[in-house]
Amino acid sequence: FGPGVTVASNVRINAFCDIEGARIGRGARIGPFARIRPGSEVAEDVHIGNFVELKATRMGRGAKASHLAYLGDSDIGAASNIGAGAIFVNYDGYGKHRTVVGAEAFVGSNAALVAPVRIGRGANVTAGSVITEDVPAGALAFGRARQETKKGRAGPLRAKLKARAAADHRNHRQGAGHAFARRCAETPGISRL
Repeated sequence: FGPGVTVASNVRINAFCDIEGARIGRGARIGPFARIRPGSEVAEDVHIGNFVELKATRMGRGAKASHLAYLGDSDIGAASNIGAGAIFVNYDGYGKHRTVVGAEAFVGSNAALVAPVRIGRGANVTAGSVITEDVPAGALAFGRARQETKKGRAGPLRAKLKARAAADHRNHRQGAGHAFARRCAETPGISRL
């Protein structure tokens, strides 16, 4: 553990976890390979699974983030479930923003919650969604492009990509890559690649 960690009784911390500046509540299960960064608070009976990272995040009692998720600058309500691959997008290039997930909410796998955003109590965010607006309590939210299937188009696309890769490989072997670098170096305002 790093500095400032407090761990209550009956906590299970699996191998290769990195925990610093955090409070871990009674009965929590963590890891393996979880990272809990400073300012995080894990309540009783929380499950933080493998390859989950918390940064300045408070997880309510019985909440779960079972695998492969980044939860930064967030408040997660009791008994909520955060799906595999969920990302809380907390940085906009200028500042950090918070995400709030209400109690008993469900965030599906590979969802991206773009902060600042609030997910209401008992709401459901579907897998693969990009959520940029608040979701009211009990609501179902989805935000993703509709799938399009083009029958018979995979073969021609593969052939085109294969031909392009072969041409790129030939050009590189013949020094085209070096010629491109030389042209860039000679172009005003471009000093290097």
